[in-house]
Amino acid sequence: MNIRDSRPGDLVHIEAIYTHHVLTGTASFEEVPPSLEELARRRDDVLARGMPYVVAEMDGRVIGYAYAGPYRLRTAYRYSVEDSIYLAPDCMGRGAGRALLLAVIDRCAMAGCRQMIAVIGDSGNAPSIGLHRSLGFEPAGLLKAVGFKFGRWVDSVLMQRPLGNGDASSPAEHR
Repeated sequence: MNIRDSRPGDLVHIEAIYTHHVLTGTASFEEVPPSLEELARRRDDVLARGMPYVVAEMDGRVIGYAYAGPYRLRTAYRYSVEDSIYLAPDCMGRGAGRALLLAVIDRCAMAGCRQMIAVIGDSGNAPSIGLHRSLGFEPAGLLKAVGFKFGRWVDSVLMQRPLGNGDASSPAEHR
């Protein structure tokens, strides 16, 4: 498996992976899959902010992707990021999610970020909760029944992990 920076040509694979999750699961609270053009715009926005957008490739096939973007847009949040990870449905449980998240964590820490937040759709999403916990994320809260998808109320699980010095020191201005 190879973890690398995403390229524009990867977007068709990213679209297929994300469309599957939008249409079949509660990891994303979107109900209508975004267009290829919208996904390209989102990727461009992440990259323009100096944040990572990476893919996992196996045997020449993109099997997953991950990125980090701003946790919130107000300036006081500028050292906090939110991660996102999506895998092809036939590639879960093979270590790609872990490798992707590790790459995003490392790149965000190198960029001077101090906190990473995971906003996990569905409190029943044991694989994502377990992955984040195994990489040092701790529970930070539960937002009960904040989404309604597939005819049921869905929770959001909040998890948090310090990056670099975390809150042990004031950050140097990177951005």
